[in-house]
Amino acid sequence: MANKTQNNPAVKKYVKTGIIAAIVIVVAALGIWGISAMRGNGGTSVEEALEMVSTDAANAADLRIAVIRMDAIQTDAAVLKDLNAQREKYENELRDELESRQKELESEKAEIEKSQDVLSRDALQRRVVDYQNRVTELQRDLTERAQSIEIAFQKALNTVQNEHLNPIIEGIIAKKNLSMVIDGRFTRIGANATNLDITNEVISALDKKVSKVKMDTPQGF
Repeated sequence: MANKTQNNPAVKKYVKTGIIAAIVIVVAALGIWGISAMRGNGGTSVEEALEMVSTDAANAADLRIAVIRMDAIQTDAAVLKDLNAQREKYENELRDELESRQKELESEKAEIEKSQDVLSRDALQRRVVDYQNRVTELQRDLTERAQSIEIAFQKALNTVQNEHLNPIIEGIIAKKNLSMVIDGRFTRIGANATNLDITNEVISALDKKVSKVKMDTPQGF
């Protein structure tokens, strides 16, 4: 039991890794399906498919573009700093409980090992089964509560985005008469590109509008 946390990444790292892995698998499967479907449909040439596409395109002289670094907003905006602190508080509480209950189980395991020569075979087997059931229950309880933390956190994030961040971005788009806003995480900006990155303006406006959004209390807390 001493290395229970190491052998159980779902308890140590909670469930995010598993959820992300599942998403990756699903996305990969969808990607494979899409490629297969494309290869199986050879009835139309590229030229024929492009007949419906017009020759119209945006004129660069008319475009007003800005960049927002969403990663910076997630780490620097006051409301998101506070949300991360709320989530961390619950995660630390869950981690402390894991360590406490793990020590209890380790102590019980040691007692079972000492009683092997004292208890009857049936009594020993019942005690071992009861111990294993408690370990399984602990894993299930911690996993469900970790999921509940993530659900509450994501709900609060959605509130920030829909009620605060999106209106601010839309307001900046209107005020600056922008044609397009790009996520700066996937762009490279040259040194001579002035007034392109509006991240700090977004953060300042967001901080002025809201500094805290309370997470719902996760299940089991």
